[in-house]
Amino acid sequence: MKKDKTAVLYAILAAVCYGVSSPLSKQLLENLSPVFMAALLYLGAGLGMLLIHFLPGMKTEQRKEALITGKDLPYVAGMVVLDIAAPILLMIGLTLSNPAAVSLINNFEIVATTIIALVIFREAVGKRLWIAVFFITVSSILLSVENLRELSFSVGAVFALLACVCWGFENNCTRMLSLKDPLQIVIIKGIGSGLGSLLIAVFTKSVSWDPLPILGALLLGFFAYGLSIYLYILAQRDLGAVRTSAYYAAAPFVGVGLSFVLFYQPVGWSFWIALAMMLLGTYFAAFENHGHRHVHRMMVHEHRHNHSDGHHNHVHDFPVFGEHSHPHVHEELVHTHQHTPDLHHVHPHS
Repeated sequence: MKKDKTAVLYAILAAVCYGVSSPLSKQLLENLSPVFMAALLYLGAGLGMLLIHFLPGMKTEQRKEALITGKDLPYVAGMVVLDIAAPILLMIGLTLSNPAAVSLINNFEIVATTIIALVIFREAVGKRLWIAVFFITVSSILLSVENLRELSFSVGAVFALLACVCWGFENNCTRMLSLKDPLQIVIIKGIGSGLGSLLIAVFTKSVSWDPLPILGALLLGFFAYGLSIYLYILAQRDLGAVRTSAYYAAAPFVGVGLSFVLFYQPVGWSFWIALAMMLLGTYFAAFENHGHRHVHRMMVHEHRHNHSDGHHNHVHDFPVFGEHSHPHVHEELVHTHQHTPDLHHVHPHS
């Protein structure tokens, strides 16, 4: 289970990196348009990770990874398009709403990811996750309704919810790529989505040339979308899409804390009830144990692996030590252990 603990650490670090994005983006949006801001965030992520690609030692690490192939292109295309739409929707939401509320609404991404993973990708969802979905959904509704008596909705909150739905689909596209080189994924995601958003910004004449906010947005993008996504993908390999989103749920609470420090804005009783329900939902989502006797069907694929995890028992014609990548066969295997719905554990449940 050491590998799972490392994956949990990656997911939490990813959450911290992303958690600062909503309040800091709110400040930068005073000088940048939502579409241009979204473009800079993803360009900062892609270009920053491209620089990391050239650091000493990174090429050795990447040789251990499986590269994206033509078979992966539908998921790559879906990932890029959804990452153009989601941050634009979120930035619009931030211009129209309280950053603390938007930070919390970001957790609706767990609900969207869970439902999509269940319906489309048949990922297992246990009782505790359903409880988490309930609490997070109710919390998101409370944060979205401005007036309970008249049931009037916050326009900013609705845009934030739409961003979460886009990221729910995107998380599941990225899950299908999670065994590939994470650095390659983030570079493609960042530069592809950033250029797409930049074209929209140019077309809508919403580009500005104030150097300090531009630099600030690029740096924020590197940490909040570059390093964060890189760590998120590493976590997804071992935890699956739903569980990674669950640990990533720490991000909104980082954002809430920073929002109060930077912008203290008065909030009503509904915010505190929503906060409590979001904490409950996050707890149930993050602490789910899943173990039973299961069957691994025979499959052939390529990804970074080693021969000490109990799932990679193939032999080589030459000595192999540590982690490496090559096409390999998983023979049918039946065993019992605690596991998460990663791409090696996509099996039905009765």
